[in-house]
Amino acid sequence: MTKKVTTKPMEKAAPKQSGKNGAKGQNKKTAAPKKTVPEKEVTPAETSLDKTATSAVLNRLFDVVKSRKGTDPSISHSARLLSRGTYKIAQKFGEEAVECLIEAVAGRKDLLVGESADVLYHLIVLWVDAGIQPSDVWAELERREGTSGIAEKASRPKQTLTKKDK
Repeated sequence: MTKKVTTKPMEKAAPKQSGKNGAKGQNKKTAAPKKTVPEKEVTPAETSLDKTATSAVLNRLFDVVKSRKGTDPSISHSARLLSRGTYKIAQKFGEEAVECLIEAVAGRKDLLVGESADVLYHLIVLWVDAGIQPSDVWAELERREGTSGIAEKASRPKQTLTKKDK
């Protein structure tokens, strides 16, 4: 797989206009033809999607996110998320989960892969915030392995809401 990379910045497109006589997004003036930018072929990086990946990347990502806890939020996205607290981390996780669902329903597998990676990253940030180790989650998955999902769910204790919980 090769990627094409432009060697010069592209010119800015003319601003979009909307008005009574034209459809939104159409320019009233005819835009000058865009200059073509020469492209050169680049071989894929070591981190290419063609490379065989394993779940070990999740453990490495966890270690990186954990190492960012308490560091300068201005130089790390993970540090910034962690500094904002559980509510904001959970909110961001929820946003990414919704975006993932949208791509799944739309059948856009390529975009679903990217959104899934975003969901996993934000889940790991939640784990770090909550003090959960990936090994705790892996152990729970292993405990459930070989058990029917229906049987596993039925075995969970029923939770009842009290007035205080509502």
